[in-house]
Amino acid sequence: MAYNFKNLSITKISVIGAGQIGPDIALHFAKSLSPAGVTVNVIDISPQALEKAQAKAYKKIQKGVEAGAFKPEQAERIKSALNFTADYENVRGSELVIEAATEDENIKDIIFRQVEALTSDSCVYLSNSSHMQPEVIFRNIKNKARTLVAHYFFPAEINPVVELVPGKETSNDLMNLLLGFYENIGKVPISVKSSYGYAIDPIFEGICQTAIMCLEKGWGNEKEIDAAAMKALGLGVGPFTALNLTGGNPITAHGLDEMNKLVMPWFHTPNILHEKNKNKEAWNTAARGEKIELSAEKEMLLVKEFQGAFFALASYIYDIGIVDINDLNMACEMSLVIKAPFTFMNKVGINKAYDLVKDFCSTHPSFPFPKVLDKAKADGGWKLKDIVSAKRDGVMVITIRRPKVLNALNLEVLEQIKNEMEAVKNDATVNAVVITGFGVKAFVSGADLNMLASLKTPEEGYNNSHTFQAVLNYVENYAKPVVCAMNGFAFGGGNELAMSCTARICKKGLPVLVCQPEVNLGFIPGAGGTQRLPRIVGVEKAADILRTARTVSAKEAAEIGLVYKEATGDLVDEAIQLAKQIVSGEVKVKTISKEGLAVNETPKAVELGHLSKKVDDILVKAIYEGLRLSLTEGLDLESRMFGECLLTEDMKIGLENFKTNGPKAKANFVHK
Repeated sequence: MAYNFKNLSITKISVIGAGQIGPDIALHFAKSLSPAGVTVNVIDISPQALEKAQAKAYKKIQKGVEAGAFKPEQAERIKSALNFTADYENVRGSELVIEAATEDENIKDIIFRQVEALTSDSCVYLSNSSHMQPEVIFRNIKNKARTLVAHYFFPAEINPVVELVPGKETSNDLMNLLLGFYENIGKVPISVKSSYGYAIDPIFEGICQTAIMCLEKGWGNEKEIDAAAMKALGLGVGPFTALNLTGGNPITAHGLDEMNKLVMPWFHTPNILHEKNKNKEAWNTAARGEKIELSAEKEMLLVKEFQGAFFALASYIYDIGIVDINDLNMACEMSLVIKAPFTFMNKVGINKAYDLVKDFCSTHPSFPFPKVLDKAKADGGWKLKDIVSAKRDGVMVITIRRPKVLNALNLEVLEQIKNEMEAVKNDATVNAVVITGFGVKAFVSGADLNMLASLKTPEEGYNNSHTFQAVLNYVENYAKPVVCAMNGFAFGGGNELAMSCTARICKKGLPVLVCQPEVNLGFIPGAGGTQRLPRIVGVEKAADILRTARTVSAKEAAEIGLVYKEATGDLVDEAIQLAKQIVSGEVKVKTISKEGLAVNETPKAVELGHLSKKVDDILVKAIYEGLRLSLTEGLDLESRMFGECLLTEDMKIGLENFKTNGPKAKANFVHK
């Protein structure tokens, strides 16, 4: 058996280094690739390190079983895939080797020269360095085209972000292949140009340096500074706590010293950090559940300093041109558990953010003011996107990329899709559009519930629904074919977006592809679901799906005509091919009727269980009365019925239940 992705075929992976992060990297590979029979070696010269690493990995696997993340048989398969060994001969036959050893260029050089002697010319070499440039790490490798840095974040088996950093001679084809490979195994990779520390660590270590400098100035103790940093930046844990958890004092001290020389003079290792590192001391941080009180004056001082530093650091990294702003914004939030910096600046107001950075740079003269902030201020804020687009073989491929919320839709994302399509509407080199989602789990998980929860009146509900519908109508009536490539499940608004496309294809074998879960939350679909679904699959089948919120598999979706086919190969490649066949006329797809339908059926009785009878009455009216109208009139009725849900007690109950108890908990509806 082997894992195959495009032209990458893997039967064996070797992870060199059984220290802090290597075993976690191996664990993620084993979880992702063990179903394909891939062996994952963890290799280290220290038997003690290997023993400790194996115990750590097995403990995490057992916790996964206890938490219900995977079944006992999956746990055994993951364990069987892992091989902890001190024998470098086990590297032989590996198609991918990732080094996760000490941050020492000579040690890394020795490792890769050993590995090169044991592997074929096609083996891919990755280094999980946190700082060092690939040109330094792989300086003695003969074929540098197959080398790059893959920088993971703590904890590596859970944290989704991976920075991929190519060297000057790294193959572009390999880089693009690995971006797809990591996405396909559940990670969120970003491309970063070669630069010491890459894109994320200078921001994290800069925040740590700021915290230590505040401690040196006597602005608070470790506990107070941690608390202020969390409040200022939305951090999951404070910088001192993060250093303790990751054992990060040595690597941060070394990184700050090197960034002083290679990035900018502001970076430096404070004396207190040198002392802590020398004495192997942890920081004095708050115990779990301990509440830290700060005076208003102290909190204000620290919050201003941290926000100024954070905004300055993120802007500086973008300014030096090593990373895309949307990648940096997303990856910071996900890897560091912090507010997305550029979104945060827009939220506080670009003028205020600008002034905070100005003040910070004036009190830290060695920190140059980032020039990109001048343009951001002139533009009224940062121009950000939650979609990625690229032309491929005459087709514009638009990928919705909001991995933190499984690509959930909001009005901004829909507007971005519309703008992208508008931009190529008259482009003769673009014959069709493909819309897909990032990752392997979800095409679109639904509408952003925070947005829905903010609606208060029927008028607001009607306007929200109508605005969503306007964009989907634009997609439906686009002059060129639009194919939806459903890479994972499509819930609620995700399925409604898919149904507005000319045709849909999905990954083969998905047990859950589609669901209209709105009635579980106490409202009805508002982006066309009550009108397009019955026009595609028939009123009886659609009413069952809409009224019960049951799931539809990929197989059933193909059988009832909701999708054109299940894709057995690369999903986007097949979507592009289908789009081109529609353009040429080789494939004819059924279009949705814009006229009213002769719907004579009386709505069948449905076992609603815990679901709201009041909401079901509204939904039935939207479906059956709407279908007798033209599509335009039916959609307008749906918007009015969606707005009517805001008058019910059950919509409030449903949304609050979801927010408090999660999607699996049944709401206690009162049918009012």
